Amino acid sequence: MDLWYTEKHSDNVGISLRIKQSLYSGRSDYQQLDIVETLDYGRMMLLDGLVMVTERDEFVYHEMIAHPALFTHPAPQKVLVIGGGDGGSIREIVRHPEVELAVLCEIDALVIEKAIEFLPSMATAIDGTHPKVQVQVADGLAYIKEHPASFDLILVDSTDPIGPAVGLFEESFYQLVHSALKVDGIMVAQSESPFYHAEIQKSMFANLRKAFPIVEMYQAFVPTYPSGLWSFAFASKQYQPLADFAAARAVERSFPTRYYNPNLHRGAFMLPTFARDNIAP
Repeated sequence: MDLWYTEKHSDNVGISLRIKQSLYSGRSDYQQLDIVETLDYGRMMLLDGLVMVTERDEFVYHEMIAHPALFTHPAPQKVLVIGGGDGGSIREIVRHPEVELAVLCEIDALVIEKAIEFLPSMATAIDGTHPKVQVQVADGLAYIKEHPASFDLILVDSTDPIGPAVGLFEESFYQLVHSALKVDGIMVAQSESPFYHAEIQKSMFANLRKAFPIVEMYQAFVPTYPSGLWSFAFASKQYQPLADFAAARAVERSFPTRYYNPNLHRGAFMLPTFARDNIAP
């Protein structure tokens, strides 16, 4: 049987991957979860029919949501990830020796459970054995309300702004994140595709500017995400992602990576004109 999965990125454009087998299909209280094995991209997690991660290209997304902020902040000791139940962001965070606590706050326990079962290369730090990691199955909004001025970094590793993730793109949420960060804290969030989600980006960055004095976009190339060009929002109380990025410190604290490096850190913030226009005040 010739089995293919197709995700539509617009009414007229999509991406198709040939499927070897289905490994899991089920529904939680929040969303439909499927894990399939593809021929070219390895195992792939889908939520409500949309690609979340694949084994082949997840390193790009997870290195880039984590390392730019972690190498900009001079002493990131406590880090919170909201969402990110596949575990890839936490895996990258705990590679930084100065991090003392990494908290995963994921609302959907099924995502965590099945990531541990089927995506162990990503979930290696969320299986209950890592001494730096604490897993909370909880609503991210409620969690940060209960932890004011607690974190050096907060990473919002969310799905698209549909279903349980809608509230993670609103001004009220960013104000709560601001309150949960320490005085020099940094927030990073995935911010969609500049090609397909210009209106989402415009609204998102306008909301971020109401909460943070420093707001920038940076980019990465994730083949299985819409258009392949993906973006992240960097929002900070104090640190500039380029002016305060110390390449020598990054080299000193470095470890092997497959995508991120100090030169790429600088280049990722150099946006194409159309992407810069998407988020112009």
